[in-house]
Amino acid sequence: MNLSDTIPKAIIICGPTGIGKTGFAISLAQKFGGEIVGADSMQIYRHMNIGTAKPSDEERNLVRHHMVNVVDPDAPFDAQAYADMAFELVSGLAGRSVVPFVVGGTGLYIKSLIFGLFDADPSDPLIRKRLKSEAKAQGNQRMYQRLAACDPHTAKKLHANDTYRIIRALEVFELTGTPLSAHHRRHRFRERRLNTLSLGLMMDRDALYQRIDARVDAMINAGLLQEVQQLLDAGYSQELKSMQSIGYRHMVEFIHHRMDWAETVRTMKRDTRRYAKRQLTWFRADPDVIWLTPQESDRAENLIRRFL
Repeated sequence: MNLSDTIPKAIIICGPTGIGKTGFAISLAQKFGGEIVGADSMQIYRHMNIGTAKPSDEERNLVRHHMVNVVDPDAPFDAQAYADMAFELVSGLAGRSVVPFVVGGTGLYIKSLIFGLFDADPSDPLIRKRLKSEAKAQGNQRMYQRLAACDPHTAKKLHANDTYRIIRALEVFELTGTPLSAHHRRHRFRERRLNTLSLGLMMDRDALYQRIDARVDAMINAGLLQEVQQLLDAGYSQELKSMQSIGYRHMVEFIHHRMDWAETVRTMKRDTRRYAKRQLTWFRADPDVIWLTPQESDRAENLIRRFL
């Protein structure tokens, strides 16, 4: 018996933001009586709906969704937490002969679900607490400069206002003397624990970027600014990991008069396009992904039938 016959099967629907993964997956899940397990690092947060493009109530009524609205915006959550929770869900669904559709654009979440994480990055609560105090006293820019000096590779991937990740990287460096990027290069995943069919969605870059720009406009028209203001009014700090994400940090910049409205919208669209490009780079590095356009649902259906 092959290993693939003894571990749960799951369908992965991945790809860049704004390409239409949710609608594509819902259509397929309905045909196979499946349920959707989200793989989005922002949709796990409660109260953050518009800027995360969560599936609507209507979409969730069509197909049951999991891993959406899991924790509050100030709760700690990482790939390990996701891998633990999502694997239990996927295993449970497969055990009941329900086809799990893992849908999202957070590549590390998907990889951690399939393989499991080997070792977490080292941590020290006392160092982290001190670094948080220093960030409050010295400001984000100073902390970012410190990170750029000791770990330029990680710094290049982060926004200067991403206090949570900057402090995390500085903590690892101070604790181990080794940059976080070096830890990640040595990082290894466990053996495969899911048998998966990975379908990636793609389209012409210009068409994708037009969809992204239109979706940003739609989020703004739906009340993204008001959503962010409500989060701030509820006491959620702008320095939270969740509040440093695309869209939320841009609205915070506008609310605090650090950016005018035209620049806020322009940079949100630009940063979303850049994020989509990074997602594509991640998924294209995976040789197991079969690439389809969002219009190729019939081909996807045939692939899934053969896989199952």
